[in-house]
Amino acid sequence: MVDSKDLEELRTLMRSVTVDIMKLVKNRMDIAQRIGAIKTNLNRQIEDEAVEQEIHNHVQELGARIGLDRNFTGRLLNLLLSQSVKVQIQRSTSADSLTAMDVFVRAKKLEEEGKEIVHLEVGEPDFLPPRQIIHALSRAIEKGRVHYTESAGVPALRKELAKKFRCHGMEQVVVTPGARFAIFSAIASIVNPGEEIIVVEPAWPAYRQCAEFMGAKVKIISTSLSEEWTPQMEHLENLMSENTKMIVLNYPNNPTGKIVTRDIFRNIVNLARVNDVFVLSDEVYAEYSYSTSSSILEFGYEKGIMVSSFSKSHAMTGFRVGFGIGDEAVIEKMAKVQAMAVTSVAEPIQYAALSAVKKKVTRNVRIIRERIEVVKNRLNSMPVRYYCPDGGMYLFVQISNLGIEPRSFLDRLLEMGVAVAPGVGFGRNYTDFIRISVCQPTRLLNKGLDIIESSIRNPHMI
Repeated sequence: MVDSKDLEELRTLMRSVTVDIMKLVKNRMDIAQRIGAIKTNLNRQIEDEAVEQEIHNHVQELGARIGLDRNFTGRLLNLLLSQSVKVQIQRSTSADSLTAMDVFVRAKKLEEEGKEIVHLEVGEPDFLPPRQIIHALSRAIEKGRVHYTESAGVPALRKELAKKFRCHGMEQVVVTPGARFAIFSAIASIVNPGEEIIVVEPAWPAYRQCAEFMGAKVKIISTSLSEEWTPQMEHLENLMSENTKMIVLNYPNNPTGKIVTRDIFRNIVNLARVNDVFVLSDEVYAEYSYSTSSSILEFGYEKGIMVSSFSKSHAMTGFRVGFGIGDEAVIEKMAKVQAMAVTSVAEPIQYAALSAVKKKVTRNVRIIRERIEVVKNRLNSMPVRYYCPDGGMYLFVQISNLGIEPRSFLDRLLEMGVAVAPGVGFGRNYTDFIRISVCQPTRLLNKGLDIIESSIRNPHMI
């Protein structure tokens, strides 16, 4: 007969086992720190996909032998691996990821001190939004549209977006504070701690940041300039596991400007469909497509989510308004995350966005494309390599054999009056790249490129 004494004995045993587990975890973290220090001394990358896969296979084999659920085993291992990477990065100065925003903040401080800076680091168009959008914002305020709205957004805007993107109804649309929050709310709605997200790099750092904030394990497909930034399907297939919950795509890509072919996009969607995995497609730069681009919405995949915004296309970065489109159930979850975090997008801003949905941005696209040509012509005379962008507003440029550390090179460029985005901010394999934004008038682009060219040709003189 089982009594309360048996229960207490089991609880005591449970506490003891839990304490032992915590001690072992601490021991593992200490070992990770030591490994990180050695990797730093040897100048090796912190994350090693082959080693992680070997550990994964070994642990899953053990888990199967002792009767553990594969999904649980994978999630628990991913939490341990993610924490190990975090510990090692903290110990490694070489893995310090400097982002475009870090450079932007430093550049602004220099401007406050009276220094002139050419801003080639941020993707913020220098032109104003179309007049009708500004007028729509004023009219909304005059009409008293300054109140709380449904968390998912005002029906008029959601209906117009549903119409533009051929959705079944506004229930498939959520209006968000920029595309970044659409990305965050999608990840927060779908991915649990220890589950996996696959990201194709180089990539906007927000994907990794949002995923890691949620406790997810980020797996990386590193593409290369030599392969024209094309993701390899074999690599993607090898990364898939029972814990993979989402693949993140971004085409036209930030920072490379790459647009994958429709066949490649379809193959990725088909792989996701077979494995019952979500596809989050960031299509913020879709309006700036200089060759044929595809959308996740074209493939009829119920686990596809498209996010975008008006920031780049309509020069509305400060308005902070974007949107997500997907299955009704997912959109409902995203709206609940938004309700908890920010309530809703400001009502007058949503009416400005409603005006933007109907406004063509042909002029903006023409301006950016002309500027890309200006930068390309200048780069062609420099000892650098780059991929000719299929879209977007950036060029991702490889600058090798400088003879000085990339971080020092960026610092010197700032001192000389030009800010560029460091390649390492888009992936740890891209330390010898910089991203050049063309969101400045031609005169300033040329001024910044003069400094860059001089610095490349005479790295020890800067």
